[in-house]
Amino acid sequence: AQSAAQKAVDAAKKMCNGKTITIVWEAGLQSLDPKNFSGPMWEKLTSCKINVVEVPTAEMFTKIMQEFRAGTGAYDALNVIPSWMPDLVQAGALEPLDTMVDKYTYRDELQKIASTYRDNQMKVNGKIYGFPDDGDVFIMYYRKDIFADAALRKDFKAKYSYDLAPPTTWKQFSEIGQFLTEKLKAKGTYGASQFREPGYGNFMFQERFRNEGGKFFDANMKATINGPEGVKVFTEWRNENKFMPPGVEKFGFVENLATFVKGESAMTISWPPYGRFAAGYIKDEAMKWVPESKVAGKVGYALPPGGHPELAAGFALSVASTSKNKELAYLFIQWLNSEEISMQRVQLPYALRDPFRDSHFTSKEYLAKWPDAKDYLAALQAGSKSGLLDLSLIQTDKYEEALRQGISRLWAGEDPKKILDDVAKSWDETTKKVGLDKQKAVYSAWASKGGAYPKK
Repeated sequence: AQSAAQKAVDAAKKMCNGKTITIVWEAGLQSLDPKNFSGPMWEKLTSCKINVVEVPTAEMFTKIMQEFRAGTGAYDALNVIPSWMPDLVQAGALEPLDTMVDKYTYRDELQKIASTYRDNQMKVNGKIYGFPDDGDVFIMYYRKDIFADAALRKDFKAKYSYDLAPPTTWKQFSEIGQFLTEKLKAKGTYGASQFREPGYGNFMFQERFRNEGGKFFDANMKATINGPEGVKVFTEWRNENKFMPPGVEKFGFVENLATFVKGESAMTISWPPYGRFAAGYIKDEAMKWVPESKVAGKVGYALPPGGHPELAAGFALSVASTSKNKELAYLFIQWLNSEEISMQRVQLPYALRDPFRDSHFTSKEYLAKWPDAKDYLAALQAGSKSGLLDLSLIQTDKYEEALRQGISRLWAGEDPKKILDDVAKSWDETTKKVGLDKQKAVYSAWASKGGAYPKK
């Protein structure tokens, strides 16, 4: 049978006629996929040109909404973070895709996307609005050589009465991190490092809060992040920073990456690219900014403490409702997302697209990329099964911004309970502005999904 990729190519050939499809993509490394790889390939196959509009992640939602309201039809295809979908669908900015999915017989291939992404990041109100296209999930990376050191293991067991191993609880994380810092700091290695910059901290809080048993809202849609679970997370964050590198409060993706690949921390948590970068799988001109890995061959992979990692951000491919070339835009995203083409895209060393199909995790080619790739892919697959969805509401950005501001205040030394009381108040005010019943319906639909809260 003809592949989904080939069906898209054959159909596009008949309707291109010199047309250009404009797609919105995250600025930076992400955009090198359509600019240097998939875009040129699509043009060669179909004669249809691809125009990539790069937008910083923090501005993408606003840009998409502004263009929709202007109605200019400037965008044809979109990359959207799945948690934005309810907002964008309610506004009318996304085109429902079911009719074209059936016309081009793509439904069966969509079923081969890993279930957590497929079942939770594709539909709104039962209709398809986007194809999950990026397996973002937080994974723990740890130094196998350090955790296997006989002397360290002996001393740790004597002190804590359990074996030195990747932590499965945050209590263990704290004990191991403190112990390793005491033992290794003189050699330039800390027990752990983490994202602490507020934008990234938003995702880390959402994950840990729920693993601690927290719920974002009660039955009456009143914010409850200021409960004992939230205060515990904030308090423990501050305590953990004491055994992490100086300045960790400002660590974002790049700072934390550099610390880990240079061998300056024994464990960390991040998105899948860290695993590839630490293994030295970055042979490309675009990757010169990444420090040379001093830990290649020494990195192990595990789920973060609690066992339910955040499916932080991620991307889905959608079609803009204002596009003048909707069907052609659809064919391009079907081709991009197809098993055949996506398999190539997730193996690009520079484009930061992460495995999201069942076949990606078991690809013989991918498994052979570096000696421990099999363990890396196994960890990603485990995360795809137990991962937690980002909170998704109407005006999600307002709730996230209030939490980010709260994290900034935490690093400024303010009281965790007072901060979270203020964040909860801000959340309740936003809920009131959106409309309690309207927001409650959206939250209830989100909370009913398998990845909203850890399964008991």
